[in-house]
Amino acid sequence: MELNDARWRKSTRSSGNGGNCVEVADNLPGVIAVRDSKDPDGPTLTFTPAAWHTFLTRITDRR
Repeated sequence: MELNDARWRKSTRSSGNGGNCVEVADNLPGVIAVRDSKDPDGPTLTFTPAAWHTFLTRITDRR
């Protein structure tokens, strides 16, 4: 999958101190892309919007 047009963003809770953080690109049609902010050229996970919504709902419910 080509991600050249992805606009990556970090969480507003990211402190920028080199800790663990992911970046998300949600501007692509039909796909949500996720990558490690410390390794932007490394592997990328992709989700359908429905799967991403389910993932976020499940992790939010566990707080």
